[in-house]
Amino acid sequence: MVESRLITGQLVELPKYRVRESIKAKHVSLKMTVQGGLEVIIPRGFDQSRIPEILHTKQSWIERTIGRLEAQRQQLSIDPCPPLPEQMILRAIDQTWEIDYQPTGFSRVTLTEKGKSRLILRGSTHNEDLCKALLQQWLAHKAYQRLVPWLWSVSQELELPFHKASIRGQKTLWASCSQQYNISLNYKLLFLPPALVRYVFVHELCHTIHLNHSPRFWALVQEKDPTYKAIDQELRRSSHYVPGWLEPSGIKE
Repeated sequence: MVESRLITGQLVELPKYRVRESIKAKHVSLKMTVQGGLEVIIPRGFDQSRIPEILHTKQSWIERTIGRLEAQRQQLSIDPCPPLPEQMILRAIDQTWEIDYQPTGFSRVTLTEKGKSRLILRGSTHNEDLCKALLQQWLAHKAYQRLVPWLWSVSQELELPFHKASIRGQKTLWASCSQQYNISLNYKLLFLPPALVRYVFVHELCHTIHLNHSPRFWALVQEKDPTYKAIDQELRRSSHYVPGWLEPSGIKE
């Protein structure tokens, strides 16, 4: 579905979109997915009447992305559910795990580690939902084991203390910091290169001082990581590191 808007004297067609206000956003960004269509992410308090003009300037990207997603949509109609993984590459901690599925007559699924590089799932392995849920639980546990101590180390290095850390599986955030200085990390960080993960830590630790994206916040980020601008841009393009069986594919502008 599209809607028409009069912009700079010309009637143009805009795709149907939804708006999401984010306290983390420092500027307007676009995201388009096969399942959800076009999403416009805006900073808190942004004048929504400016959105049509912004979409007009991004029309070429929107058209290209619609074409790319249409190809994905056709593929999904053939294979709507990404297959269970045979391997997981955890770049953040330099580990690669091979996964074996051993079907048995049991109605449940168990997961065991064999050595330092092999996972074995036994039981009702034809049930992909059970297998995925178990792998996600394993990833969350691995993230708590490896990412949380790393976060504490960076916290001490930068002299930016926080209260406590937890692991979640957020759909749209790599991490978050609450007003109580609690930091929540996404277990999907395990799939990112170490430099990107460390930058996420720095970003959230700076939120313990400034719980916003004000100029003072970014000045603190730059003080703690002078190369942050390039890494921040790389992080915005990093969703391809996360395997498709964990989340639906999407394209960010």
